[in-house]
Amino acid sequence: MTAQQGIDPRSPRFGAGITAVLLLVVIGLDLGGADLAATVLFAAITLLFAWGAFAGVKRHPYGALYRAAVRPRLKPPAELEDPVPPTFAQGVGFVITLAGLVLHLAGVPYALVIAAAAAFVAAFLNSVFGYCLGCQIYLLLVRAGILGRSKGAATA
Repeated sequence: MTAQQGIDPRSPRFGAGITAVLLLVVIGLDLGGADLAATVLFAAITLLFAWGAFAGVKRHPYGALYRAAVRPRLKPPAELEDPVPPTFAQGVGFVITLAGLVLHLAGVPYALVIAAAAAFVAAFLNSVFGYCLGCQIYLLLVRAGILGRSKGAATA
């Protein structure tokens, strides 16, 4: 994989950390009775997941923040990562948060909190342990032959 194709694997972890904190805020706001604030923040998080899923992780605002503010202060990464699995993971996050948002707006009790908690677990695992649940789902689907890898992508 060339440097142009890969991404710094620390960048998605950085974004997941921001997402995890924001999701905790959503949960606190919703359980604390600030329903409108929780809904607006959760909708913004859903849009950020959509941005990452459809524009790709290379174009995500958290990636731009990482490249501008964090990466210059670090050593170069030992190796680069294929951006396809993290982009797929953004799609998984988008589906989960969109479902929670739609169900919440439809009046389903605790839909927002449950979806935010599920997304928080995934973001927390990625940011703290480097374990990307959406990436693992992607790799399972590739191994099952449901999804195909693009040419030039690294093998797992």
